[in-house]
Amino acid sequence: MVSAMRPPPFSTRVVIALLLVAAGLRAEPPPPNFAKWEKEIAAFESADRENPPPQHATVFVGSSSIRLWSTLEQDFPEHRVINRGFGGSELGDSAHFADRIVLPYHPRCVVVYAGGNDINNGRTPEEVFQRFQDLVTKVRAGLPEADIAFISIAGNPARWAQVEKVKKANALIEAFIKDQAHLKFINVFPAMLGDDGLPLPGIFRADRLHMNAEGYQIWTRLVRPFLPPPDRK
Repeated sequence: MVSAMRPPPFSTRVVIALLLVAAGLRAEPPPPNFAKWEKEIAAFESADRENPPPQHATVFVGSSSIRLWSTLEQDFPEHRVINRGFGGSELGDSAHFADRIVLPYHPRCVVVYAGGNDINNGRTPEEVFQRFQDLVTKVRAGLPEADIAFISIAGNPARWAQVEKVKKANALIEAFIKDQAHLKFINVFPAMLGDDGLPLPGIFRADRLHMNAEGYQIWTRLVRPFLPPPDRK
């Protein structure tokens, strides 16, 4: 006579049940922690008091790809530019701090690159899109005539597994921008891919996430046509 199979211990069954439940849930990303950027934002404000940047310039704001753009002034010598990138930040952070690191300069144009960190931290493409709308609303409230140019979220080797979410976020933002006055979409995504459809390895640093000088050359070429007419210096 064949004995009946014994069920697993109760504790094991509980663990299995919890794992199955967890597998079906999307882990919620942590709430925004704007306070962690206070030191960097205060440093911008302190520098502004000591050496006021030009008014009516072009402000570049966003995450590390903006912060690390060390050749910004050399790449756009015909423009007055202000770099207000803070590494590791999300698009929501740029929106939150816009009244302190964008609006005070009364820029003619605001160039934004952020969103990749949002996705990497668990935000959905729809949340990234909403955050871009929040940024536009905030800038529009203080600068209704300023151009806002969004550099598309780029694909990179380190986060290629997230590429479909990146594409969706870009598509939502591009559709929103289309045909709206003073809003521009700068699509750098395809220019950073090779013939195989994968990111060009030679334009990234060793971390396979941030661009090297060759990568910034691509951005410079694509961003320039979207900037305002050259400034009179």
